[in-house]
Amino acid sequence: MTTDKTRVETMAGTRGARAQDMKLEVTVIPVSDVDRAKRFYGGLGWRLDADFPVGDSFRVVQFTPPGSPASVHFGIGITSAAPGSASGNYLIVSDIEAARAELVSLGADVSDVFHRAGPGQPAIAGRDPEGRSYVSFATFKDPDGNGWLLQEITGRFPGRVDGNTAFASVADLAAALRRAAAAHGEHEKREGGKHDENWPDWYAEYMVAEHAGKELPL
Repeated sequence: MTTDKTRVETMAGTRGARAQDMKLEVTVIPVSDVDRAKRFYGGLGWRLDADFPVGDSFRVVQFTPPGSPASVHFGIGITSAAPGSASGNYLIVSDIEAARAELVSLGADVSDVFHRAGPGQPAIAGRDPEGRSYVSFATFKDPDGNGWLLQEITGRFPGRVDGNTAFASVADLAAALRRAAAAHGEHEKREGGKHDENWPDWYAEYMVAEHAGKELPL
């Protein structure tokens, strides 16, 4: 017979073992008009992966935002939540102002960019003047009122990424390369302006450290 004590001891004994990957695949958003939502998200340039109707009582539509490993579902018969009740859905971008401009050009009603001095602090107009990760935002809603939050992240906090340095899109990789190039230019200036023949190694060290939230090379 398994007791609570046995379960606790078993958990404690396996705590150091590597957990099985559990990757977020899909989040469900409640909508009142499936075809209207389909036009909206398709108009934003999100990839339509599936549209499976089964009679009149079930339909699932899947869209994936550009560069995202996770997708969204909406449809008929897949959630009991009230249409428009989903909020706080984060979309991570590497350039908040460029992302906002693109969405506006595609017809979305996006708020002005704002930032916060710290968690729970009041919103301040404009992008964070120091360009810090996690603190610059913009918001928009779909036709039902489901809320989306753009958040600019260019470097992760320590412990938020594993040992692999992966990028969700070509744009994210290009942005990381540009930041590394700018930092490397400053590095060469500090070294007397001499060309660094080992610049690929320096770029790699910089990009891995930035992605992991570790101290950046000088």
